[in-house]
Amino acid sequence: MIEIHPYQPAWREGVAALIVPIQQREFAIPITLDAQPDLTDIPGFYQQGKGQFWVALAGGEVVGSIGLLDIGEGRGALRKMFVAEAYRGATHGVAPRLLGTLLDWCAGHGVHEIYLGTTEQFLAAHRFYEKHGFTVLPREALPAAFPVMAVDNRFYWRKVEAAAAHETPAAASDCESDPCC
Repeated sequence: MIEIHPYQPAWREGVAALIVPIQQREFAIPITLDAQPDLTDIPGFYQQGKGQFWVALAGGEVVGSIGLLDIGEGRGALRKMFVAEAYRGATHGVAPRLLGTLLDWCAGHGVHEIYLGTTEQFLAAHRFYEKHGFTVLPREALPAAFPVMAVDNRFYWRKVEAAAAHETPAAASDCESDPCC
C-alpha cells in the first residue's frame, strides 16, 4: 500500500537515501547530499509560501518524492520527482499519484502554472510529463525566478486547472526505466 504525505523531518534520511543514489548511479551526476541545500533543509526550501514537498511511503519506507518550489506570481517549479526502481510503472502508480497530489495542492493554493526542467536523454520522463498535460517550453520563455539546474536542457510548462478537475492517468508504464517517474 502506497501512501503519500507532506514531508516531515523524520523522513529526511529516507529522502536522501532515495534521491542521491539515483542521481549518482542512474543519472551519473557527481553530486552529494551536501551539495543540495534544498534536500538538507526541505522545510526551509520547499515548505514556504505556496510550496510543498511530498513523499510516497511503502511500509514506512520512502519510495518516491516530489517537490513544489514557490517561484511567485502563482507559479511553481516541480522539483525532485524520483521513484525507487521497485516502485516504478503501472503496478504501483507512484509517479501519477505524486503528480496528482502536487496538482491538487496547486489548484487549492493559488498556483496556476507549473514549470520543470529535465534533460534531453530521459525520454520516458518526457512522455510522462506530456501525457499529463505538460508542453515543451523554450528556455528563454521560463520565468526569471525559475531555478535552472546545471543539467537541465529541456523545459516544460503546464497550466493548473481548478481543484479536482484534472486526471492523472496511470501512464506510469512509460516510466518503468526512468528514475524520475
